[in-house]
Amino acid sequence: MATQPAIEADSLSDNILQRVGLFRPRPVALEAAGDHATSRAELRARRRLVNDIRSFLADHDLDVTPFTLRAAHEACCGLNPAFSRSIERQGEFGEPITVEWLEQAASEDPCSDNRTIEDLALALEQGIEELSRATKSMRLATSEYGDELERRVDGLNGASQTEEVIAQLADFAKAMLARSRQIEDELRESERETAALRKNLDRARRDAEVDFLTGLPNRRAFEEVLRDEHARARAAGEALSVAYCDIDRFKAINDSHGHEAGDRIIREVADTLVQQCGRDCYVARHGGEEFVLLSRGVEPVDAWAKLDIAREELASRRMINRRTDKPFGIVTFSGGIADVAQFADPREALAAADEALYRAKESGRNQICLARG
Repeated sequence: MATQPAIEADSLSDNILQRVGLFRPRPVALEAAGDHATSRAELRARRRLVNDIRSFLADHDLDVTPFTLRAAHEACCGLNPAFSRSIERQGEFGEPITVEWLEQAASEDPCSDNRTIEDLALALEQGIEELSRATKSMRLATSEYGDELERRVDGLNGASQTEEVIAQLADFAKAMLARSRQIEDELRESERETAALRKNLDRARRDAEVDFLTGLPNRRAFEEVLRDEHARARAAGEALSVAYCDIDRFKAINDSHGHEAGDRIIREVADTLVQQCGRDCYVARHGGEEFVLLSRGVEPVDAWAKLDIAREELASRRMINRRTDKPFGIVTFSGGIADVAQFADPREALAAADEALYRAKESGRNQICLARG
């Protein structure tokens, strides 16, 4: 469905792309409709990612090396929002994206926001283990202190030299007090580190569910909401409409105006969808130039009417690339809508909306089609 055609990979580039996890052969057969829809969507997403990486390398005149491929993948896949924001800021300031700049960005403090969720989760797990060990150590020290104190008191009852026993108890109490304070300090430090790790992990999880370019929820967040809302809608017997949208001829915009201008168009379309459909509607960026909208309690025909207003509003604008004063021309999108509650598997509903979108594209674009019942 993506408007950019996929590149043809020869044996050398195929090998490189496979090693960085960007290219996999097309599956020969699929067993179920849900699997078919998922595999086709994943294949389309991989093709779009490969083309985004190719555009990134070409736009910034970067040689194709393992390092630049990895950096381009980080910039385009959306899994490292802080790194993507750094690249976006570099472009906004008019500064070039060079290998040297990428190396510097990649060598930043590993404790910064560039850490992956997996890294933070591992660090948090280790911090909790340290906290647990410190707590166990304090409990053990307290127990040992109590046992030893009891033995000393028992000895005091039968001792003839009371002053000597009291002096021993005092020395023991001082030693245990010093040890307890040391453990308390270790415990407080572990608590502070664990709290900081939790905060960073929560922020990373939020970042991982937000599209850095538009500020909308991303595909990961949408799929979770789709599953939850599908279950609620079916239990309540309510309609649940999903719309799948795609910017028309987006590759031509990128080719004519550049990747950064294409990003501005994506943001403009996102703002239009939120302003026209965002009320009682969950709007997310599904990837590339694709968006999805989820409306609970809304019949597909009503969702169609609202989305069509957004389509008309966008098509009526005459946008200009402010950097070059070159007009973008008419920017439009196409869409397909399905009733999620009518499907046992929400992925099948998304596939139905996808098929309706294809029909809209094949029928001339700049229109919204309803899924066939």
